[in-house]
Amino acid sequence: MTTPRTVLISGASVSGPALAYWLHRAGFAVTVVEKAGALRGGGYPVDIRGTATEVVRRMGLWPRLRQAHVGPRRATFLDAAGRTVATLRAPADEGEPRDLEIRRGDLADALYGLVRDDVEFLFGDSVSRFEPAGHGVDVTFRSGRQGTYDLVIGADGMHSATRAALFGPEERHRRYLGHCFALFTLPNPAHLHRELVLWNTPGKAAALYATGDGPEVHGFLTFHRPEPPLGVLRDPDAQRALVAGVFAGEGWEIPRMVAAVRDTDDLFFDTAGQIRMPRWTHGRAALVGDAAYAPSFLTGQGTSLALSGAYVLAHALAAHRDHTAAFAAYEHRMRPYVTANQALVDEGGATLFPVTAQALEERDARLRTLDTLPSARPRPAHTALTLPDYEGRPASSSGVTRARPVR
Repeated sequence: MTTPRTVLISGASVSGPALAYWLHRAGFAVTVVEKAGALRGGGYPVDIRGTATEVVRRMGLWPRLRQAHVGPRRATFLDAAGRTVATLRAPADEGEPRDLEIRRGDLADALYGLVRDDVEFLFGDSVSRFEPAGHGVDVTFRSGRQGTYDLVIGADGMHSATRAALFGPEERHRRYLGHCFALFTLPNPAHLHRELVLWNTPGKAAALYATGDGPEVHGFLTFHRPEPPLGVLRDPDAQRALVAGVFAGEGWEIPRMVAAVRDTDDLFFDTAGQIRMPRWTHGRAALVGDAAYAPSFLTGQGTSLALSGAYVLAHALAAHRDHTAAFAAYEHRMRPYVTANQALVDEGGATLFPVTAQALEERDARLRTLDTLPSARPRPAHTALTLPDYEGRPASSSGVTRARPVR
């Protein structure tokens, strides 16, 4: 009996569990390590579009995710004084949606549910060292545990530690896009329900987004900066101070939102950016999802690239016993799709976050001519990838094959 190839995946958000599912179907023995102590719930809504909708259909997740769809029913745009520029209704329901918008935590739960009984998960741990070792990779974890794996995959997000260890500092690969943003939750006293309220002034924006009718809403504050504020990226107190300073003196709900930034325990602050790399593979290691090709939230395609990339990488590894050939096939198939989707970034930024007064006036003039939100028209980039047929054998649920050996 052939010994299963062993794979360590770092990261248990979206691309990691998706990759684990497809690799397990192909007969690999998979371990997923996640530095968080448990699966991460919550999070801002994410989009699943184009090719990625076919990925989740092939996983059997479409009915569940369809039920979790939370697209807004109304969007209100405000000026700097908090006056309404335009209120747009969602288009009439035309039946089955083409694309989905769901809470990131709902997607993570669904993916984890597919593989939790067949894949080994190591929560509350992370990799501290990789060492090439003959026909595999020796891995030392921060917990002190050790293991040897045939392949290692970094699925650990925009600020990937796997990428840093194998390809060098993030600064080599990150393209800054001129915006900083803060995400957080805050109370919903206005009882917003499945709606977005977006406030703009040149170079600044604030949004309240209610995905349901609960007591909390998602808050979003973003602002333009020509150069990234690198000194605050690892200092939450400095992040809070920066946001408070940028939005000082603004009206509408901004004071309440800034106060929430000071007090919240779920603040996520970052700069808008993309990861651009000439190669996503190195020796017996590869990157997938945001770790390899984050397109930025301005494209709305991060989750779709993560799901599609996981499928393509797993297919390549299943089709090619030699990892070098598999990685070459993965890069060849995914590169045009990634490039096309990363190029969408300018459209998203111009619509949501106009930087100049003229650009904001032009955007608002267009909004005033509308009654309904424009239907999310399919863009060629969304479907610029044709999925290969997956020939992995159906997975059994008889148990988990552990990596070899654990010392």
